[in-house]
Amino acid sequence: MSEVTNRITIDPDICGGRPCVRGLRVRVKDILDMLAGGATRTEILVDYPYLEDEDITAALDYAALLTDHAVIAVAQ
Repeated sequence: MSEVTNRITIDPDICGGRPCVRGLRVRVKDILDMLAGGATRTEILVDYPYLEDEDITAALDYAALLTDHAVIAVAQ
């Protein structure tokens, strides 16, 4: 979790306040879209040399945190 909070930033002046990597104009969504489109970590890092492998991990961790939710048991 600390890696996520250190690397994923939200600033209303950058990308409209969407979650970005280290204040750069690379959104978490951009990284997720590239991975979903079949790009490898290596390809992303070559195309965006200012990113680090840990940034990709942080983006994935951030997305995982957002998709988690409490499970509520309903008595029958």
